[in-house]
Amino acid sequence: MKKVFLFVLLIALFNGIYAQTDSITTYTKKSYMIPMRDGIKLFTVVVAPVQNIKPCPFLLQRTPYGADIPIPDDTPIPVGEMGNFKSMAKEGYIFVFQDIRGKFKSEGTFEMNRPLYHLIDKTKTDESTDAYDGIDWLIKNIKNNNGNVGISGVSYPGYLALDASVDPHPALKASSPQASPADMFLGDDFHHNGAFRLSYGFEYSYLVENDKLSNSNFPFPQYDLYNWYLKLGSLRNVNEKYFKDRLAAWNDFTKHPNYDEYWKRQSTLTYIHKPQIPIMHVGGYFDQEDMNGPQIMYQHLEKRDSLNRNFIVLGPWNHGGWEGQKGDSLGQISFGSNTSAWFRALEKRWFDYWLKGIGNGKFAEANCFQTGSNKWMAYDTWPPKNVELKKLFATADHKAEFTKPSSVTGAVSYVSDPFSPVPYRTLPIEATYGEGSRWYTWHVEDQRFVTTRPDVISFLMDSLKEEVTVTGDIMAHLFASTTGTDADFVVKLIDVYPDFNTVSKKMSGYQLPVAMEVIRGRFRKSFEKPLPLVPGKIEEFVIDLHNVNHTFLKGHHLMIQVQSTWFPIIDRNPQKFVNNIFEAEESDFIKATETIYCNQDHSTFIELPVMKE
Repeated sequence: MKKVFLFVLLIALFNGIYAQTDSITTYTKKSYMIPMRDGIKLFTVVVAPVQNIKPCPFLLQRTPYGADIPIPDDTPIPVGEMGNFKSMAKEGYIFVFQDIRGKFKSEGTFEMNRPLYHLIDKTKTDESTDAYDGIDWLIKNIKNNNGNVGISGVSYPGYLALDASVDPHPALKASSPQASPADMFLGDDFHHNGAFRLSYGFEYSYLVENDKLSNSNFPFPQYDLYNWYLKLGSLRNVNEKYFKDRLAAWNDFTKHPNYDEYWKRQSTLTYIHKPQIPIMHVGGYFDQEDMNGPQIMYQHLEKRDSLNRNFIVLGPWNHGGWEGQKGDSLGQISFGSNTSAWFRALEKRWFDYWLKGIGNGKFAEANCFQTGSNKWMAYDTWPPKNVELKKLFATADHKAEFTKPSSVTGAVSYVSDPFSPVPYRTLPIEATYGEGSRWYTWHVEDQRFVTTRPDVISFLMDSLKEEVTVTGDIMAHLFASTTGTDADFVVKLIDVYPDFNTVSKKMSGYQLPVAMEVIRGRFRKSFEKPLPLVPGKIEEFVIDLHNVNHTFLKGHHLMIQVQSTWFPIIDRNPQKFVNNIFEAEESDFIKATETIYCNQDHSTFIELPVMKE
């Protein structure tokens, strides 16, 4: 959820603030303290046209990361210096940025992922009521507006844009939550299928809660954090050694290790059930923070979208990657076109229609970039229905095939050692938002750096004789057992490039993770009521690898990869069942042998929605 540099586009906007341009109009900044219904005032920046010939709509962004723009009020801003807002600014918008309560220059108390309290108690305030009150004030007090408001945002601001769509102000006509989380236990920032995201949860809670007036980076004593997190030991040491019970979010992590009411009441799946205004969800296939949110929230709202207000855009992006100038590549992976410019044009048409009445209002239900073939596709339904479900099986001889194994006893084993966990990206593991961090591109990192480890097993398919396009939700079905009483399993679907890649030699043999996810074994049957694993008992672990739209090209290989540690993005599972992993003793961490079954009765496979001809 947490794109710290939400306003990176504003850096470009104001870098040339005093440059002379031949812009057709000029904007100016003003700051306000806007009162909420309970008397708390929120700091708000309004960037409005100086010369506008007709009333303009508002485009609002609310943020916990600091809304102020570092220039004096009334400073003239040429349209040519408006960064990603330039095309919209040329035709007239009023841009509004607001600190949420308890952060930076706003009054009140900050609560991370504040639930929508007003749905239960009308006297309470939350992000929905604050958005309502802010919009009401803007409509009544900012001159020359047309009475229409749109809201958007990336990451936490996307979450706020989603909240604003619940019981919205009548003037709020459209919302675009981008890279917004949906559920923090099931599949977004802090947990994936119950597995705790250690390095991110640790660093982010410190980032937003250490200091009300700033974003804080934890003062690590070293650059490479792999060994630092390993030496941290049990998670109980975090408060004892560092946080000292000061950070509310971390304290809540430790008190709520299971999917209880704390997590459910802040989940958008709990309190948003239908689109009350038009919503355009935006997400990236390689989002390192909130890949799941836009996908699952779109699907959740689509069930009750009787008025055709629910839309989705999925692209080849990391977290907020569409805000970049080009979006033509990520890491070593090229996408062949300026996907950012494509999206900005769509976003402008979206808001122009809902806020200005410009255009015919005909938007595709789903606009989804297809990686591999590198082209935009439009669909009437998402996922599309024109698919055939195929099972890609793992075999005991480390192959992947579309035919079920004939072996009666086939299986592959490895030893998982929590004292030597598999790194989730190549070392060094830089601080998430620190200098030189490669956090932003790890979802497309070449997986050859772990392929030779004995605790990572791979199943490789023969090279493809023709293209295979996989579009929709990918599900892994892992049949496994352990000698421990708890275990994590990470499953990856990988596109392996040819040994000699004629398009780009440096990409020869590249192992691109198309989809990957983790599940914590204790939650295989219920996220509310964890159960220990029985040593030696074969169990099925069903793992949602999420939506993709990818073409495996001719000559490429499909690969299934399995491992049990992914450190330090995922905390170390002790592999011995304990009631609360945050309270585990050092002695609870044990080695365990994990066995993956690949036979007639227990066939590990990944279910692929393959597009029909």
